[in-house]
Amino acid sequence: MSTIENKSVEITKGINGLEKVILRETHGSSVEVYLYGAHVTSWKNEQGEELLFVSSKAIYKPPKPIRGGIPICFPQFSNLGPLETHGFARNRVWTIEPDPPAFPPNVNATNRVFIDLLLKPTEEDLKIWPHSFEYRLRVTLGPAGDLMLTSRIRNTDAKPFTFTFAYHTYFSVSDISEVRVEGLETLDYLDNLKNRERSTEQGDAITFESEVDKIYLSTPSKIAILDHEKKRTFVVRKDGLPDAVVWNPWDKKAKAIADLGDDEYKHMLCVEAAAIEKPITLKPGEEWKGRQELSAVPSSYCSGQLDPNKVLQSS
Repeated sequence: MSTIENKSVEITKGINGLEKVILRETHGSSVEVYLYGAHVTSWKNEQGEELLFVSSKAIYKPPKPIRGGIPICFPQFSNLGPLETHGFARNRVWTIEPDPPAFPPNVNATNRVFIDLLLKPTEEDLKIWPHSFEYRLRVTLGPAGDLMLTSRIRNTDAKPFTFTFAYHTYFSVSDISEVRVEGLETLDYLDNLKNRERSTEQGDAITFESEVDKIYLSTPSKIAILDHEKKRTFVVRKDGLPDAVVWNPWDKKAKAIADLGDDEYKHMLCVEAAAIEKPITLKPGEEWKGRQELSAVPSSYCSGQLDPNKVLQSS
């Protein structure tokens, strides 16, 4: 692995000796991703501010998944199937792809720092989920500090398989009661707190005053998370991922989660680009691609009133 000489990509040891990759962009932004779970655990802007939430009680010890950052839920979201919750990709050790393909010609690769991670099932995995696949995850840090995750999952089996998927992103927020989410108004959702009962969201931006666990359906390709106190807006752009999960455990549930501090729910919000309601089916040789791009922009200039469409049209 010492063959990677690029100063902007560093392979080092993280917590408990687990290997991690650090990507650094010339203006100062950075991303850290553990090979365990291909799990992004840090995304910092040019000022060095951490944009993702990771629990102070996170356990970096296989087979326990890491609490926070961006866990990958594959090949099963939540308990929607026979596997362990959220599937097994998040607690397997991935490998670094030594010879990754170039960016497609229509993508400006200048000043982009990236690493490709690879997961193939072991014999043990095939016993619990009997399907051969190749999963390539490209983690890219763009010149403006944007974080892109591109998943390519190929069926290398002789028969079709079906899966559900999510990027279970934990955003760092100053105070959950001062946060709102725009872009999901008036959409249908499945309420996980009511046995996945289907309802329709009201017309206002989503705000938080109690536990929320909803799967929004047929969502737009852009969602905005406004942090009023930090005067910061996260923008989620997604492709191939029609659903969006919004989750905050609130106080009672947080106390019941061993690897989450009792009050840490106030400083986190999960908004997860996902494919859940309509599972993905791949025939032999077929490939699925699911992409999310995260950016953080100052929202002070619009005094907290943000029309995501206006802000995002320039991108």
